[in-house]
Amino acid sequence: MCDEEQLAKWAREGLNRRQFGALGAMAVAGAAAACAPVGAEDGPVTLPAMGEKAVSFPTSAGTMDAWYVYPMTNPAPAVILWPDIAGLRETKKDIARRLAGRGYATLVLNQYYRDTPAPVWTDFADFAGNGGWDRARAMRGKLGATDIMADARAAVAWLDAQPEVDSKRGIGTQGYCMGGPFAVWTAAAEPTRVRAAASFHGGGLVRDNDRLSPHVQMSSANAGFLIAVARNDHEKSPGDTATLEKLAPTLKRASTVKVHDGDHGWTVPDSPAYAPAAEAEAWDDLMQLYGANL
Repeated sequence: MCDEEQLAKWAREGLNRRQFGALGAMAVAGAAAACAPVGAEDGPVTLPAMGEKAVSFPTSAGTMDAWYVYPMTNPAPAVILWPDIAGLRETKKDIARRLAGRGYATLVLNQYYRDTPAPVWTDFADFAGNGGWDRARAMRGKLGATDIMADARAAVAWLDAQPEVDSKRGIGTQGYCMGGPFAVWTAAAEPTRVRAAASFHGGGLVRDNDRLSPHVQMSSANAGFLIAVARNDHEKSPGDTATLEKLAPTLKRASTVKVHDGDHGWTVPDSPAYAPAAEAEAWDDLMQLYGANL
């Protein structure tokens, strides 16, 4: 999980806030280019028209705010997106737009809604430069497995009531960093609706002696899983990767555990660890997961 050690490493490498922001801007520009629709030899293809808006809905803990992006064509399968530690911000909305362009009605959740509406931070530079870790630690303490599973049920209920969503098809979910476990808990909370779940450099997927550990809850789900592991996370905890690799063949749907050639945060365009080539590989794996299950 993105932690104080990682932030300190970036600081030691001379990434002050201005440089951090410049890196983020370059990464976003690269991501935008990577997302441009390209067809086969006949040139670009046209993506469907999309709508997007801020939304909110009730949960057992209050009212959650979120960002909703959807293709304005036929009803589409839905995706629930859990952000990383820096929360719902523009780079996560961009990922939702990319998903909507591929035909998925995508809901980006503000996991911190119990404390504050989004955005809490505008980008990862804002998080790193303005005491983000201390504030996130306090808010994250309210986000245990049962809390996230309750939030997931509320999000599924909201999505199933939207005219843009095809409720006859399965729901996908994906999470980044701290959102990785949240995606797994979402699949376990709604096994009849959630049929695909992806964790990108998720932290805390294997928790010893915890019946609610994400790796334990994976067996309760009816979803295919994509567990995309950062190389430095694997180096720190190779036993966790081995546990997940052993578990994958026993799950109800085909699942994949893969260590990628990118460090923690490699799939997030406003992170200094963003690695476009490795991110593209993870994106292709995600599209295969959703294509096979939704």
